[in-house]
Amino acid sequence: QVQLVESGGGLVQAGGSLRLSCAASGRTFSRNTMGWFRQAPGKERKFVAAIRWSGTSTYSVDFKKGRFTISRDNAKNTVYLQMNSLKPDDTAVYYCAAATTGGQYAYWGQGTQVTVSS
Repeated sequence: QVQLVESGGGLVQAGGSLRLSCAASGRTFSRNTMGWFRQAPGKERKFVAAIRWSGTSTYSVDFKKGRFTISRDNAKNTVYLQMNSLKPDDTAVYYCAAATTGGQYAYWGQGTQVTVSS
């Protein structure tokens, strides 16, 4: 059974940092693109960043200012999202996902809550 389990969320003050982790089990995703998404209260789920098996990363235009960094450790079947200079607007449930070879995100974690206080 394929599972993606996020961790690392929590409550942090504005300006603080968090590092989210997403551990995959049930199969290896070392050759799959992995992504992070987030969903704020009352809003649609939004793409944050993705990273290919090679380590090449892409970011949503909203996150290209360098506050967030995606990375992966293929040996550990884990993807990370380092989040710095957090703002209250970053409050959301953060989800990781794994894409199929066709590029569609078919596997999703249960999400981890990030709350940034002002």
